[in-house]
Amino acid sequence: MIIKVCGMREEANVREVEQLGADWMGFIFYPKSPRYVGEMLPYIPESVKRVGVFVNEDTDRLLALAEKNRLEILQLHGEESPDDCKALQKKGFIVIKAFGIATEKPFPSELAGRYEGYCDYFLFDTRTALYGGSGTKFGWEMLSDYRGGTPFLLSGGISPEDAAAVKAFLHPQCIGIDLNSGFEISPALKNVQSLQMFIGLFR
Repeated sequence: MIIKVCGMREEANVREVEQLGADWMGFIFYPKSPRYVGEMLPYIPESVKRVGVFVNEDTDRLLALAEKNRLEILQLHGEESPDDCKALQKKGFIVIKAFGIATEKPFPSELAGRYEGYCDYFLFDTRTALYGGSGTKFGWEMLSDYRGGTPFLLSGGISPEDAAAVKAFLHPQCIGIDLNSGFEISPALKNVQSLQMFIGLFR
C-alpha cells in the first residue's frame, strides 16, 4: 500500500516525517490553502517521491515550480481537463487527478470516466470549498460504484483511529492512502509520533 503524507511545510517536520517510511510526501502549492508551502520547499526530501498539489494552476507556473522543487508527481485538484493531465504525463510526470466526493450525492462515475487513460492515479477526497484538507470523511462505501481501471488513493479525514477501517476497506483499485489533517498538531505541522504508529501498522 502506498502511504502518502500530504500538506507538509516546516523543514524540521519534513525531515522527521521523511524517516518514517512513507512512500510519497505532498506539498501544497495552492495559495488559498492553510498548508500553502510557498514557491520553494524549505528542504527537498530524497527518500520519498515528491508530490506537488495544484488547483487550476497556470501551466507555465506549475512547470516552473515543479522544476524548482524537483517534483515527480503532480496532484491536480481543480477543473483541469483530461488533456491537461495527458500533457503533463507527456512531460514525464506521474499525474494524480483528485475528485471531491460528497456523501449526499451520487459517486461521480461519469466525471471520473472522462479521465480514464489520461492520468496515472485518481484520489478520492471529501468535497470542500478549499479542495481538501477539511479533516472530514465521506462515505467510503460510495466507492463501490467506482468500476474504472485507474488505481486510486483513499483520502479525506483519515485519522489515527481509522487504522482498522482502512485495513477493512477493500476495493480492487485502491492502492494507497493519503494522510493529512487527521495527523496534525496545527495546519502543515504533523504529529510525528501518531504518524509513526499508524504507518507502522501497514509495514
